[in-house]
Amino acid sequence: MKFDTPAGINPIDKGRVVGIPHDRIDGAAKVTGSAPYAYERHDAAPNAVYGWIVGSAIAKGRIAAMDLRAAEAAPGVLGIVTHANAGKLGKGSMNTAPLLGGPQVDHYEQAVALVIADTFENARDAAKLVRIDYTPEDGKYDLAAESLKGVMPPDSFGTPADTKAGDFDDGFAKAAVKIDQRYTTPDHSHAMMEPHATTAAWNGDRLTLWTSNQMIAWGVGEVAKTLGIPKEKVRLVSPYIGGGFGSKLFLRADALLAALGAKQVGRPVKVAIARHQIPNNTTHRPATIQRIRIGADKDGVIDAIGHEVWSGDLPGGSPETAAQQTRLLYRGANRMTAHRLVTLNLPEGNAMRAPGEAVGLLALEVAMDELAEACGVDPVELRIRNDVQYDPEAGPQRPYSSRKLVECLRAGADRFGWDKRKAKPGQVRDGRWLVGMGVAAAFRNNLVGKSGARIGVDAQGKVIVETDMTDIGTGSYTIIGQTAAEMLGVPLDQVIVRLGDSRFPVSAGSGGQWGANSSTAGVYAAAMALRAKLAEKAGYPADKAQFDDGLVKFDNKSQTLAALAGREGLWAEDSMEYGDLDKRYAQATFGAHFCEVGVDIDTAEVRVRRMGGAFAAGRILNPKSARSQVIGAMTMGVGAALMESLEVDTRFGFFVNHDMAEYVVPVHADIPQQDVLFIDELDDKSSPMKAKGVGELGICGAGAAVANAIYNATGIRLRDYPLTIDKLLKAQAA
Repeated sequence: MKFDTPAGINPIDKGRVVGIPHDRIDGAAKVTGSAPYAYERHDAAPNAVYGWIVGSAIAKGRIAAMDLRAAEAAPGVLGIVTHANAGKLGKGSMNTAPLLGGPQVDHYEQAVALVIADTFENARDAAKLVRIDYTPEDGKYDLAAESLKGVMPPDSFGTPADTKAGDFDDGFAKAAVKIDQRYTTPDHSHAMMEPHATTAAWNGDRLTLWTSNQMIAWGVGEVAKTLGIPKEKVRLVSPYIGGGFGSKLFLRADALLAALGAKQVGRPVKVAIARHQIPNNTTHRPATIQRIRIGADKDGVIDAIGHEVWSGDLPGGSPETAAQQTRLLYRGANRMTAHRLVTLNLPEGNAMRAPGEAVGLLALEVAMDELAEACGVDPVELRIRNDVQYDPEAGPQRPYSSRKLVECLRAGADRFGWDKRKAKPGQVRDGRWLVGMGVAAAFRNNLVGKSGARIGVDAQGKVIVETDMTDIGTGSYTIIGQTAAEMLGVPLDQVIVRLGDSRFPVSAGSGGQWGANSSTAGVYAAAMALRAKLAEKAGYPADKAQFDDGLVKFDNKSQTLAALAGREGLWAEDSMEYGDLDKRYAQATFGAHFCEVGVDIDTAEVRVRRMGGAFAAGRILNPKSARSQVIGAMTMGVGAALMESLEVDTRFGFFVNHDMAEYVVPVHADIPQQDVLFIDELDDKSSPMKAKGVGELGICGAGAAVANAIYNATGIRLRDYPLTIDKLLKAQAA
């Protein structure tokens, strides 16, 4: 099915199942422990043995020699995989560095060996006996020190490095009010509950990987390319994923080494990347240095806006595209954005929840707050004055398909009690606490991609849906089930959803906030094909048949789905493909974050007292799970604002705080109250679902609202994240 004209009235609009809050249909399996995760596939591979990854002890250089004798002689050891015996390996196009290092070492903790043993403990203990001699080389590990060497990177996912409109330099020079500030964000680590894990087994020349992977089709292609085998010989199975946030978009060392280990020992092998290895072995969100310049008139109306970003990655890597939202969020005839990429020998930088906007808005929305103060305009009103209903770089010829930022700001402010905020900082006290409020806009592009599904009805009238779409804790099972139930006119409990298997039709996968809208649109396409088959079998016109209560109806006639399906069942398969609507219309999701903090007058301890947000993201497919996504994202925003930072040892090139004891993330006590409001919106140019993504929108701007609240409470403006106690105390003393 092709989606190339705006959606009209369709079966989803009935809203009997879609758009209604539902518990997750996979919830019971998860809380009872019966959901099979990648490392737990005892059912599929009951005789599996265990692998433990040995990571490089240097950040750059070469392996001079490896002594495996003591490890090979250790109890229970069955084999050891290294570059010397792994055979010829390719490199996936989505991996910046090889997943198995040697003899060259590209970054600290790069996998250089896998020790395989009969038990987990034996594999772990034997790994400590591997002796490696290295020849270290000098590397580059300090973004600030190397920033002047940054170069313009190639396009990233179709996004140009630099953009221009009008004459920024002239517009900024003539502006009555100017903001020119630098902001920094540190490296961030994914901290999902389930580590990267895989169980691998060979059956002849066919490989099956039960793995934790967000993008099944991508994974199949990358495995095949890396191992040099046909894609048809590779099967990925990933029905349940314990979180990913982008770290599991691509093939990682656990999957490759499990496959190599299983081939070597002739038995299934399971590999999990240990928690302390994840920050340095896998991917992370890169640090940024950002310069923002805004020129406006005395009323705060923007005429010139410029955003420059410096970030680093391994050779061949990509930038953190933190100026993306600045191209699209606010008005201004004179515009400029630029990204510069610095070569660093730190572990790979790559996608982490809302790449680009998550850290870009940490800077832009603080700069907007600074502009509001400089102009003497309320921060909410300033953002409303600079709203624009079209792509400000392209002009009015590319309007937004739907844009309700102003509605989010107004409704969110009213609900939060913004009118009680004191404009002058440091005016509100509650005992020992200085209290302040902050606001920030939320923005995230709306992306869609081709997505397929197979849907059928069995002899009992049950509806079955199969697609390789994954569920990373986001509720994919439920919204896909809701879509099928809506389209076929059955209750949700009459739908069986099967996900995460490369034998199923290829979906868009989970990433970039495109998963929910795209995958349900694929189910919509398959369901429309099945509806046509059912109507034809019933002898009814397909465009007039109604599907209600397990029946196919036309005029006063009806037949049950079960009867039409027959003993063999009836199936249909299709995919949703997209035309050029996203070129003709700017498409994005919007929101407004509000935060109230307390800052201790003596210790500078910051406490988030409450948060609120209003969001416009098209049709909300399941308000219950969507709310969960947003409050989780808001919580991550608090982490980015106040505590999260991978600390780089710039002498030796690694992240020092590489465990959950020292990489600090928010906990329940840090987030006492969160309120979420969804603004009514249908976007008929997004998909037949008239929905958009929401899973990443909630992190975008959340941290800036915290930063702006701290300023309102204390009068201290910090631009170097995270906003920790030591920085507040230092500024307070100054």
